[in-house]
Amino acid sequence: MLGVTVFPEYIQSEGIEPLLDNLLSRAPVSAVSISPYVMSLSSKEAGGEREPPADAEKGLTRLLERPLWGKKEVWVKASPSFTPSPELYNGLRYQPSKATDETRDLGPIIAEFIPAAQSHGLKVYFQIQSAIPPGYRVQFGGPIEDDRPLLPNGTEPDQTLDNNGSLASPHILDYGAALTTDLLQNYPDIDGIRIDWPEIPPYFLETVFTDFGPHVEQFARNNGFDFEDIRNLANDTHQRFFGSLTDKDLEAFIETPELLISDLRISEERAKLKTSIVANLIQHFRDAMDAAGGKEKALIPSAFPSPWNQLSGFDYATGGEIASAISCKYYTMHWPMMLRNYSDTLTRHNPNLSRKLLADCLCGAFEAVSPTPDSSGAFEYPAPQDNHIVSHTALSEKQKLVESECASAPVWPLTHAYGPIDDMVARARAVFSVSKKRLWINRYAYLTDEKLSALGAMMRNEAANTGSPN
Repeated sequence: MLGVTVFPEYIQSEGIEPLLDNLLSRAPVSAVSISPYVMSLSSKEAGGEREPPADAEKGLTRLLERPLWGKKEVWVKASPSFTPSPELYNGLRYQPSKATDETRDLGPIIAEFIPAAQSHGLKVYFQIQSAIPPGYRVQFGGPIEDDRPLLPNGTEPDQTLDNNGSLASPHILDYGAALTTDLLQNYPDIDGIRIDWPEIPPYFLETVFTDFGPHVEQFARNNGFDFEDIRNLANDTHQRFFGSLTDKDLEAFIETPELLISDLRISEERAKLKTSIVANLIQHFRDAMDAAGGKEKALIPSAFPSPWNQLSGFDYATGGEIASAISCKYYTMHWPMMLRNYSDTLTRHNPNLSRKLLADCLCGAFEAVSPTPDSSGAFEYPAPQDNHIVSHTALSEKQKLVESECASAPVWPLTHAYGPIDDMVARARAVFSVSKKRLWINRYAYLTDEKLSALGAMMRNEAANTGSPN
């Protein structure tokens, strides 16, 4: 199976049948995910957001490889592709985006796309944000009031990328359930829903130490966790990493790489609390789908690979018991950015740390960058023409590990199309070859025709070598 994330703007820009014909003529695509919005051009001054996303300004080097309305960088606004049902959101803190003229004029293309794609034998899923109301697209929306994740000392992190709200917030959960119901009522033929960031995304070291807000405190008390003890331990560890870390600590982490991950997890109780919160959120979506008549429809959360999932709270075994499948994200252009974020934070708060030891420590613990640079200051977001500096063996091992942990549901490796053709294909092959011939590609915006053809050739060759086309 091969899935491709195709955001609505490309359906709008290229047209339904030309886009489908292009996909299917070049690669053995069996599924696509879209989103319930339509997009229109809007200047930055008028509140438009950059497409592609800036990834906390570090991804500004990234441009669209498949032009959108003739451009490789655009500023846009999004409107729902449907008219939300107000009664579903009655009394909720979060409300859906209002239907606009663009909803009326452009929105019907999403409803038209679903049966058109299905008539070609494709499964069609909606991708939505799990904790960023209104949930249609990552750039638009975010939490308000007491729904923002907090550090153990009660403050907000200085740096975040995802803009997730608290996963334990009943306001976030209730909105997600209402949106899910609305989507299934408006698009009853959709094959399922993919939820992004159903975890605490660990893009910055600060966010690893969240969430200790009031909703998490209440969740902990309701579920038998000693919140005060967990918070105190987390606060002690936070103070250590944010002011007391030494080169001796780094040397210990280098000698035993898993020790860094263990220390950042704080304790088993802290890890269990995170896992319980994530599982509760996924279950909330599952219950909403079932109640809306979607028991047969797939729920597919997307999650970080090991060891980041140990910090995000996503447990593949637990998630697999609830979800229909799980997408494991191999966004390898993000990985050096994340290690650089960690390095910058640690050296800012612990200025005497060796950058060489820090590079060795982070590379050993996360197996995200290879070869190891001489200094942690060398971690960089790759330019479009640069290969991603990651071990393909490490990619394969990460996929095998999450599949071994998730016995109840298939794990679809989700690779990113950003980067040179040969590098993209090699990264895709590394996980596809060990994943029972499953692959998901994010996203169409970076899949030039040449990349699509190369991807199709790789999959056909791999299938021929194993004697199994699927």
